Amino acid sequence: MAPLPPDGLDAVSRSVAGVLTEAAEARATVVLSGHVNPDADALGSTLALAEGLRRRGARVLPTFPGEFTLPASLGWLPGAEGLVPSSALPGSPDVFVSLDAASPGRLGEVAALLDGAGTSIVVDHHASNPGFGGLRLVDPGAPATVALVADLLDDLGVALDQQLATCLYAGLAADTGSFRFGNTRPQTHELAARLLATGIDHAAISRRLFDTAPFGWLGLLSVVTGRAVLEPGVGAGLVWTWSSTAEAAEHGLPGEQLEALVDVIRSAEEADVACVLKGQEDGSWSVSLRSRGGTDLARVATTLGGGGHTLAAGYTSHLDREGTIAALRAQLAPR
Repeated sequence: MAPLPPDGLDAVSRSVAGVLTEAAEARATVVLSGHVNPDADALGSTLALAEGLRRRGARVLPTFPGEFTLPASLGWLPGAEGLVPSSALPGSPDVFVSLDAASPGRLGEVAALLDGAGTSIVVDHHASNPGFGGLRLVDPGAPATVALVADLLDDLGVALDQQLATCLYAGLAADTGSFRFGNTRPQTHELAARLLATGIDHAAISRRLFDTAPFGWLGLLSVVTGRAVLEPGVGAGLVWTWSSTAEAAEHGLPGEQLEALVDVIRSAEEADVACVLKGQEDGSWSVSLRSRGGTDLARVATTLGGGGHTLAAGYTSHLDREGTIAALRAQLAPR
């Protein structure tokens, strides 16, 4: 989806905030969900908006699809203890809000609420978002979904405090790579300044998100980087490696720890595209992609059944490992 013009985006944000305000004043039931295997942006968006709506009087049920286990790097965020298993959700809530999910498939079993709820709202910033849900606040120009949530909280009349700012800052720092990625804009730093002004400990937030891991991570990292393959002739250059949830377990780590591997592999300067194949218990591969700027990964991932951003995307493959990487090579070939 193309970015909305500023006036159009503001109007949609106000419209979404109006629906949420009415729901809160009516003490309606609002279910909020991020995508499967939530990251800091999905979790921060969900928890911040849930708390804002709770303060306005709504009956809020924040959740996530699938197995209900948060990695240690995220489980400390304020409000995480109030997450509700998807199995405990009503089938027909008054309002359902999808946050940071690029497609209905990323919502897993919770996607049923897109049709089951009285009103469905989608808040997202992925370029590959096809447009779903009843009311859509989708801005590919936003650095993170938390930036859209911050605007919604303003429109809801909810003042930012340290609890809300911690959730929002976590998502903003994560999705901008601590403000290193190309999606960082002047407005990104302006939002960060607002969040810092509440008195949050941004250094502690970043340390817990990026610089804290079990000792077993070092062993896994050694093995996985040691088998990395550089293919400079594929597209603008490809570097890739693989691991699995079973291998993570051998190092005493949960499968979620594999998510951080791609941010190490991407450092190879000879390759524009970095790829990590993460083997799952069901035999599928969860594929993470990153680009230095020369490849539209949203196109690549969408073609292969996934989605994401131009510089960061992913998808699931049910081929074997060689078949999965061969399919990616084909998509990266010059067109």
